[in-house]
Amino acid sequence: MVRAWNDLIDPSLAALEAARPACYWLDRAERPEPKPALAKHAEADLAIVGGGFTGLWAALLAAEESPGRDIVLLEASRIGEGASGRNGGFADPCVTHGLENGLMHFPDEMAQLAELGDRNFEELLASLDRHAIDARYEGRGKLEVATDPSQVPGLRGHVELVERFGGRAVWLDREEVQGEVVSPTYHGGVWVQRGGGGVLDPALLCWGLERALERLSVRIFEGTSVERLSHSGDAIELHTAGGRLRARKVLLATNAFRSPLRRMRRAVVPVWDYAFMTEPLTAAQMAAIGWKNRQGVGDCGNQFHYYRLTHDDRILWGGYDAIYHYGSALRKEHEQRRESMERLSRQFFETFPQLAGLRFSHTWGGPIGTTTRFCMDTGSACAGRVAWAIGYTGLGVVASRFGARIALDRLDDPDSPRLKLRLARRRAVPWPPEPLRYLGIQLTQYELARADRNGGRRGPWLRLLDRLGLGFNS
Repeated sequence: MVRAWNDLIDPSLAALEAARPACYWLDRAERPEPKPALAKHAEADLAIVGGGFTGLWAALLAAEESPGRDIVLLEASRIGEGASGRNGGFADPCVTHGLENGLMHFPDEMAQLAELGDRNFEELLASLDRHAIDARYEGRGKLEVATDPSQVPGLRGHVELVERFGGRAVWLDREEVQGEVVSPTYHGGVWVQRGGGGVLDPALLCWGLERALERLSVRIFEGTSVERLSHSGDAIELHTAGGRLRARKVLLATNAFRSPLRRMRRAVVPVWDYAFMTEPLTAAQMAAIGWKNRQGVGDCGNQFHYYRLTHDDRILWGGYDAIYHYGSALRKEHEQRRESMERLSRQFFETFPQLAGLRFSHTWGGPIGTTTRFCMDTGSACAGRVAWAIGYTGLGVVASRFGARIALDRLDDPDSPRLKLRLARRRAVPWPPEPLRYLGIQLTQYELARADRNGGRRGPWLRLLDRLGLGFNS
């Protein structure tokens, strides 16, 4: 009776009824068994805090480059439990959260950063082959679509920008973009064929890296939160609830979560992003939407959607809302937000009305570590014995490997040319303390939504942020 009533009121609400409140990627039998927590005193050459992409890549790079190095990785929850296992799986080679954002912050280095990003991406794919990690990568590029006529001129200009930095992109008019993916909301699009990367299964990537680390004798402890750091002679001591770890060097990869190092805490804020997964589409439903080239798709609004197909023809759909909780709060109940899911569901069926009746199998949210410049923040402390890389602002599947590389350079190779990059030399402007942080984020989100309603025209507040180089352009 309830279902029939919901169908009469709003079919998009009925699609949510049977959805499981869990992340689809992590809610599968392939997930490894939990590992024990650190329960005593231990020692290591290198301690890594955080079992997401950055920590996993840092451990792999360090183990490959220094066989026999004693490496310990500590994860507060489970491997891949944070943003790494909850994201859309867009493998974008860019390390600056897009070319436009990179040009805003690092105009003199963008050509070099684009080249380094491409090389990092190639090395990532080579690592998957070398360690037999099947992350279900599909390298079909990305499709960026205009869902408002005002977005078309800027999107057309993106073709030239992509090709300026070595990529290949194709402009698609309204009819041509319908030939790729069928939606009445599209006014045009750009298919980035080279330089657009592809999509993968983020949880399988995390678990594959975990298995590779075990083969390389990296010790992994889950359920082990680092409460604080202290000096211990010529080493750093990591204090946990169950024990202590004494390490010569420490790499912090905590991203959106609270760091044990005070100077990192204002580098990022956690912004909650929401997504759902559909049930597998039938052959008729797939034919109705086209999508034969299986690109990852994103639209061009300030409040934007991202979506992609999975290996079994489900659609992951997410984005639009970006929710910040006062005091950078991270609570379990934030993982589900009914208001966001209902909005996303309505927008899904506005984009694909031909899929009416399709149901969703999973709904979830996750915290994105966001910096004021929208791309990574790196740094070091304790006379160079502690380093970090955090804050990929939702595009960290590939960029996290580059962040891990820079953090390891800080620990092991201070003369590395990568550390001469402005991206590495200059930290992101820290977020202000509360309540200014909360008020500034709320005002910015309001103004971004208003700009979307006004054909992309940015008001005085957003123009001020642009002049200050604070990165709110996506």
